[in-house]
Amino acid sequence: SEMEEIQNNHQSASIWSSVQDLQTTSDAEKRSSAMSLRLKEMQQFFRLKVTGRLDEETLDVMKKPRCGVPDVAAYSTFQGDYKWKKHDLTYRIENYTPDMSVAEVDDSIKRALQVWADVTPLRFTRIYSGTADIMISFAVGDHRDGYPFDGPNGFLAHAFPPFEGIGGDAHFDDDEKFFYRSPQGYNLFLVAAHEFGHSLGLEHSQDPGALMYPTYVYRDIDTFVLPKDDVDGIQSLYGPNPDITGPKPTPPVTPNKCDPKLVLDAVTMLRGEIMFFKGSFFWRSYPLSATVEQHLITSFWPEIPDHIDAAFESPLEDKVFIIKGEKVWALYGYDIAQGYPKSLSMFHLPRKVQKVDAVLYDETSYKILFFVNNQIYSYNEEQRRVEKGYPKAMEDVFPGMTGKVTAAFQYKGFNYLFSGSKMFEFSAYNNKLLRVLNNNYFLPC
Repeated sequence: SEMEEIQNNHQSASIWSSVQDLQTTSDAEKRSSAMSLRLKEMQQFFRLKVTGRLDEETLDVMKKPRCGVPDVAAYSTFQGDYKWKKHDLTYRIENYTPDMSVAEVDDSIKRALQVWADVTPLRFTRIYSGTADIMISFAVGDHRDGYPFDGPNGFLAHAFPPFEGIGGDAHFDDDEKFFYRSPQGYNLFLVAAHEFGHSLGLEHSQDPGALMYPTYVYRDIDTFVLPKDDVDGIQSLYGPNPDITGPKPTPPVTPNKCDPKLVLDAVTMLRGEIMFFKGSFFWRSYPLSATVEQHLITSFWPEIPDHIDAAFESPLEDKVFIIKGEKVWALYGYDIAQGYPKSLSMFHLPRKVQKVDAVLYDETSYKILFFVNNQIYSYNEEQRRVEKGYPKAMEDVFPGMTGKVTAAFQYKGFNYLFSGSKMFEFSAYNNKLLRVLNNNYFLPC
């Protein structure tokens, strides 16, 4: 049954606390109905198709390592707006994980708190004895707060909103492998910065780009800037930082698929799905079910950079190639193929080509078209060479296409070329221009 499948899946953490709440219900029908309601709430939160059933998409989300604070909430702050009534807060690190040195833990915690101090009037002082506002500890299993940890993966940590006693405290599951700088395992700075958002009064966010999104996603900690959704949430409680002088870093904003001015970086097919890349994000479109999911690129492929130049699927190799500058990555499903990244020279383009604007795989000819400024190169994948007679002018290959192409893909007998905020639909058989559409034509709004 669906209930048994959840109970048997150790990493199904997303609604684990809810499932535990339901174990005391004796009536099987009530239990099933309540379980379906919990699933529907979770599906709605993560913007999945709301079915109340444990389908594949829902299981995928449930398997992701995440924060242990329950998800379903109407607002970005805890209901009732829990907040500290003062701006000067203390913290104390009660013990340490064996995964990292004491200095590394101290630095990770200090920088995680500074993320929030940078955008608010809040200031944090460390104390070494007595009771601090934010008590920080590493524990395993049952650690006497009513919210036991679940072993490796699943729940990574949890924190309590501001109130007397345990309020503000943050607990980290020491069955996890925490790291200081590596993208492998779980980065303590990122996990702690998320948990301290809860310590200060923030709930989980539905914005997949937010630090307060419930599932763990690796981000480059050297360039990390608190996203706008988190800044807006914390400033709604405490206001902005009054001490900032000079230019402030611009908080990253999650792109909106319904933005009429949306300019995409790249588009590709991936085993029947359409993938739309923009900045640090991509949308997965399932044409048959009309559902679209938005994710940070690093949540699937930590090694892939943001703001990519081009992407295309090669049915011959069953791989998706991602290009940025002179580097090429190959994805085999949700894994990076061995030996990548490689140089753009693997496609035998002229040496002067050091960047491409877009790439399109033509299923009618089994050729790969590289868009470079207003020219097109046709690459024969089987013979591993650029076809004779190329490059050709854009206008000669796609009559009527005059602007710079930023993304391209082929779907169901049509070539779609993106330029600015428009998408140009050509027949894949005679390259005749058929329609000019908005960029988000395949992204339902």
